[in-house]
Amino acid sequence: MSAIWLAGQGQAQSECAVDFPRPDRLVQGNPERHTYSLYEHPHMDCGIWHCETGAWKIAFAGNKQEFFNVIEGLVRLHDKHSGTVIEVGAGDAGIIPPGFEGIFEVVQAVKKYYVIVEV
Repeated sequence: MSAIWLAGQGQAQSECAVDFPRPDRLVQGNPERHTYSLYEHPHMDCGIWHCETGAWKIAFAGNKQEFFNVIEGLVRLHDKHSGTVIEVGAGDAGIIPPGFEGIFEVVQAVKKYYVIVEV
């Protein structure tokens, strides 16, 4: 039997994982990142993510993509191949497609909901 899951309400009960970008991926700063995983499934993970300002290189696997909604702050995604830069601010949503390579830049400290899905 399946059940409906209310994501986002359990942050206070969720354990916080703290990490930093790998040194070989750093572009600017050394931002502390806090991840609150609120739901995990073999092919999906969602939660809330906080991050300080900074920038680092990202490379998504060909079978993973992320939908995110910015609650607070501002991020820029720099596409390595096309040179395109998009800004995603509070109230906006974005998608990082499978195989994306580029730079994830936190312009203003950010808090976002994220959903990562295996395709």
